[in-house]
Amino acid sequence: QVQLVESGGGSVQAGGSLILSCAAFGYIYSNGCMSWFRQAPGKERERVASIYTGGGIPVYSDSVKGRFTISQDNAKNTLYLQMNSLKPEDTAMYYCAARYGAPCRTTEYSYWGQGTQVTVSS
Repeated sequence: QVQLVESGGGSVQAGGSLILSCAAFGYIYSNGCMSWFRQAPGKERERVASIYTGGGIPVYSDSVKGRFTISQDNAKNTLYLQMNSLKPEDTAMYYCAARYGAPCRTTEYSYWGQGTQVTVSS
């Protein structure tokens, strides 16, 4: 049974930073993809950052490239999303997701966390 638990969301002013964490329980870390998605009210879910857990170059959506960094700590089975230069349009519920195998650039993930809210005020 795979369980993903996010933490680190909150409220911040524009230009500020937040770090999201996703602890993965029961997930074999070396053979799949993990991603951060977000969904704002009235909008479709967006994949913002992905990483292949066996190694590889992370990929980002154009909307966050250069501002967000996805990383993983295999020893702790934890995924991170460092978010810098936050904008009001980054306000959304952020979800951690995991799957086995590839590709990472997909919405077809088997496991999802419960989400953590990020609110950026202007």
